[in-house]
Formats: sequence, structure tokens, C-alpha cells
Amino acid sequence: MTKRDVMEYDVLIIGGGPSGLSAAIKIKQLAKIEEKEISVCLVEKGVEIGSHILSGAVVDPVALNELFPEWQAKGAPLKTKVKKDIFNLFSKKKNLSIPHFLMPPLMSNKDNYIISLGDLSNWLSEEAENFGVEIYPGFTAQEPLFNSKNQLIGILTGDMGRDANGNETNNFVPGIEIHAKYSLVAEGTRGSITKQIEKKLSLRDKSDPQKYGLGFKEIWRVKNDMHNPGLVEHSMGWPLKDDTGGGSFVYHYGENLVSLGFVVHLDYSNPYLSPFDEFQQFKTHPKIKKLLSGAERLSYGARAINEGGIQSWAELIFPGGLFMGCSAGMVNVPRIKGTHNAMKSGILAAETVVHAINNPTKIKNRLLTSYPEKIKNSWIWNDLYAVRNIKPLLSRFGTKLGMFFGGIEMWLASFKIFFPWTLRHKKADHETLIDIKNAKPINYPKPDGIYTFDKLNSISLSNIGHEANQPCHLKIIDQDIPTKYNYPKYNSPEQRYCPAGVYEIIKESDSIKLQINSQNCIHCKTCDIKDPKQNINWVPPEGGSGPIYSKM
Repeated sequence: MTKRDVMEYDVLIIGGGPSGLSAAIKIKQLAKIEEKEISVCLVEKGVEIGSHILSGAVVDPVALNELFPEWQAKGAPLKTKVKKDIFNLFSKKKNLSIPHFLMPPLMSNKDNYIISLGDLSNWLSEEAENFGVEIYPGFTAQEPLFNSKNQLIGILTGDMGRDANGNETNNFVPGIEIHAKYSLVAEGTRGSITKQIEKKLSLRDKSDPQKYGLGFKEIWRVKNDMHNPGLVEHSMGWPLKDDTGGGSFVYHYGENLVSLGFVVHLDYSNPYLSPFDEFQQFKTHPKIKKLLSGAERLSYGARAINEGGIQSWAELIFPGGLFMGCSAGMVNVPRIKGTHNAMKSGILAAETVVHAINNPTKIKNRLLTSYPEKIKNSWIWNDLYAVRNIKPLLSRFGTKLGMFFGGIEMWLASFKIFFPWTLRHKKADHETLIDIKNAKPINYPKPDGIYTFDKLNSISLSNIGHEANQPCHLKIIDQDIPTKYNYPKYNSPEQRYCPAGVYEIIKESDSIKLQINSQNCIHCKTCDIKDPKQNINWVPPEGGSGPIYSKM
């Protein structure tokens, strides 16, 4: 049996994104005020803080204002304030701009900032370290650790230096146990530790299925005459059919930089649909081609997004810990924003855990019961309650009618008028594909190498690093399902829903097999979400592996 070191802390934070870092900072701020010493450890699976962060991103600074009222003087990387906000409806050749006064007020980006969320995370990590937080990038949270009472007591980090067969190499370093009084889970959308905790403790028994989108992002450097710093544009419509939810974003910032993105909701039904190719096709729209004429593509990435809303939240607390940010599912779908809610949840989690540490006799079964109460009494709840029915409306009625009904509901919400019902999500995303016999094939144009590209060309801009001889982190539970079920029934949709060319069907004489190119993986988690039989389990690869997103 492998002998493992054990590290002890007051608080363990899993994930180095905005929610985890905000929690770490707030804990230390409160400890300083109360003149207490609270030890905080934060682990991050990326090789550095921010390397796995991918977001649009237009950020509402409301939570940052709470955490650091003096953030501007401290040099936080929020430089480009939104100056103009446009919403477009796309047809194949044209676009219609919706007058801003017709848009619900909550959709406004007034006083928001166009940023790199990776840059913000880096800045927050520096502030956290200045407060004394111990941050360990390149450490994966491999397994949650429980005591005999099913209370979370910490995590086991992943081993380093195993070969593809799981054997120890000369570089082998065993994972360590990190124990804590409380563990705050902030590992983002579809986190592996989150899944394990939810399953073991049955935390999703009372919630709707979580819903997801797959978000793509490219950064382009455009010509001077096409750059409009502070311009924010969103669109819905072409190339997506009305029964497929999604849309685009175009944000102008920095030195001639444009953040170009596209989101496809993963409850689509046609197994022939390729979210990646829908994104590439979007760039051939005359408005987008004009923007990108003579431009240079600098980076590419993709990431799953929580879209279920409050009805899809698992229980937020469990003995020994809690969920924050995207681990809980705090994205506002119509606003395409979650960072402000993630940071606020981190702040509230910090207040909760500091009180628990200082008053141990008042906490029963290590259950942080005041945290959900704090969430429901905060502006997080107000933000998400107002839009709780938008995603279900899109799923039921399609994009056009869904947004029409959703727009009415959002306008009423701006006057504090709320419908008394919350619409439910009927199916999980892996249950929505139809048989290929009933599906219409989609023929996507070949990439032109100017505006549109293939997957392998794209992931070359993601700076992926996986040790070639490490164990495969994409676990196929039943080896027969890909070829005996997915292939005949859905024509192997994993070849199309993956945005990185990881899954490939190889035909050899009369047989076929699924080849997994795990070295291509950009950690989007789509395979874990969309596989019809839930036969793919994404687990963290060796610490530090994966994409290295620069300023994404």
C-alpha cells in the first residue's frame, strides 16, 4: 500500500477560479479583522492559476467591489469598460439589431468590463498569496475523503509519474492527503470531485437535471479600422436551427483584440450536429467575415457551461463542506454571466466557514447550514430567480418563441413581478438525441483556413500539454457501448460533440473501434455530459496537464 503524506489545514479550497480565490481572500480578511489565524490551502489542477480558465468575459464588478473596494487603485485587470451594447438576430446573410430600449434592463452591460478572466484569476491569486493563502497549482483533486460518519475530511491528490498502464515509473510521486476542518468545492462546471460527492451523499435527489451549454472562444487581433474598444455584441439565430439553443458574443477590448465566442446548448437532438462546426460556420456570416478580414487568430478554447439555473442546484452543503460558483451552477443564462455570482458565493462561503471555525459548538455534524440561507438572502438569488424560467422556455418552445416569452418574464421581473411557478427541466442533456434514422444529416463546409478551421488546427492554439505515457483520463465504463450502441443508433456522436478531435471511429475490414486521442483533450467535459449512456467518465489527468490558456 502506497504511503502518503498528510497535510492539515483549517480550510481547503478546491479550484483556483474566481469563486475559490474570492473565498480564500475573504477568509483571510475576516481572520485579520478578528485577529485569528486560519490556515487556508487552495489546490488547482492547471499548471498555473488561470491556465484552465475560459470565459467571454464581460464581468459585472459588483462582487469585486465588495471584496476590494479599492480594486482600481490596486491595479485589478479591468481596463475596458463597456461603451456600447448591441443585440442582433442573425439570418444567413443579414442581421437585425434590436433597439436597446426594448431589451429587459437586466440584460444591460452598463458599468461592466470586458476582461480576460484568466488575468483576473492571476491577480486574485497574487492578492490571496499576499494574505498568506497557500496555493498549489498542478495538483489535482483526485478523490474526496470521508470519515466513518460520511463527513468530508479532505481530498487525495493525484499521483504523478505513472505510465499509461498505471505502473509507477522512476519519476513516481504519490499523491498526498489534504485534510481540513471544512472543504470548499470550487472546481467549475461538471467537476469530478463534485460528481463524486453528489453521488455518494445523494445530493441531487431533489433537483432537476443540470443543463449545459458548450462555449467556444477565439481571440483575434483585428485591423485598426475594425476595432471598437468597449463594444459588446450578442446574437441569436443562424447558423443554429430554431430547435437548437445558443448564440454568440463579440467583445472588443485591449490592443485591437476581439473575443469571439459561440455557445451551443447541449440539449440538441440531431446526432449529426457538430457544435464546433456550427461555430466555424457562424464566422462566415457577412458581418463576422467583415470584422475578421485581414485579422489574425491568436487562441482557441472550449468549455462546458452550467445552464440549469436554481432548479438544477444540488444541495449546496454537505457534512464538512459546500459548493460554490459553477460547481453549484450559478450562471445567469440570458446574461451569459456567472463570475459575479461565483465571487459572491465565495465571499458568503468565507463568512460561513469563519463563523463555523470560531464557533465549533454551534455547528452540528459539520453542516454549514447558514450558507444556503446567505445565498437566498443575497443578490445572487435575486439575479438567478428572475431568469429561472428562461432555459426551460427555450427547451420547450425553441429559440424564437422561447426568447419572446422569456423577454416578457424578464421585463416583468424588472418591476418585481414574478410568475408563481418555476418550470422544470424534463430531460438531462444526454437523453435528448434522436435515432439517426429520424435525423437529417448536416453537411458542413470544408474549412477555408482563413476564417474557418478544423479541430486539430484549432487546438494547436490551446497550448495543450499531456505527458504521452500517462494513464488515459477518459474512462470508458463499458467498452462495447461505443461500437454496439452509439455507432449504430447515433452514428457515434462523440466524434462531433467533442470540440478537440479526441474521439475517432476507426474502421478495420469488418470491424470498428473507438480510438481515444486523449492528448487532444482541452478539458471541456462535453463527453462526460453528452454521451447517451453516460459511459464516459472524465477524471483529472496528471496534475498540470491540459490546455494553457493565455489571457482567455
